[in-house]
Amino acid sequence: MKAVFFDLDGTLVDSLPGLTQALNRTLIDLAQEPLPQTTVKTYVGNGLWVLLRRALPVEEFPDNSITHAQTKFQQHYNNTWRSGTIAYDGIAALLSELAQNGMALGVLSNKPHRFTVEITEALFGRNIIPYIHGQKDGVAKKPDPAALIQLCKEADVTPAAALLVGDSTIDLETAINAQLQSIGVTWGYHNSDALKQYNQPLVNTVDELRSKLVHMLHA
Repeated sequence: MKAVFFDLDGTLVDSLPGLTQALNRTLIDLAQEPLPQTTVKTYVGNGLWVLLRRALPVEEFPDNSITHAQTKFQQHYNNTWRSGTIAYDGIAALLSELAQNGMALGVLSNKPHRFTVEITEALFGRNIIPYIHGQKDGVAKKPDPAALIQLCKEADVTPAAALLVGDSTIDLETAINAQLQSIGVTWGYHNSDALKQYNQPLVNTVDELRSKLVHMLHA
């Protein structure tokens, strides 16, 4: 194995507080009731458009109105993510260890690219994770494999020599579609029973993830 790519939200970082704050400020702007964090948690993972589609009533906000809500959300998220996003315990040390052992590291997220880059660099530094892909116009989001295959090309590795780590079925589907190995983590935002259906390795703690990755590194 020569490269490890990670999902961001729910895998490397707990960003739910910042996402919830930004979403609820957007909902209030649009004369809607705010949502509890437990509900927002179930809406995360498919990108910003889907997050807002799930949060806004269709009868008042048809699909063609979501772009306006996206603009409002991004304005608010610019002010909430810093105070509402933290790295999970042990993740920074794990990434540093992998990088020091020559592993190419990347992030693949359905979060808008700008925020994906800002959060990754702010929490982990600019040199630890050189390959970063968030959602971009004109590029299909996960589980489409295109961005993951592009990450492999940028890191100069074959899919067979790379691994994707994520907390959602979307991540595991993306890995399958790109013909990569994958590891699911259960500390994120998605149902662990759903992850089990993919028959991929699952880990419950960062220490377990470290053990698996170090073993694969030296295999």
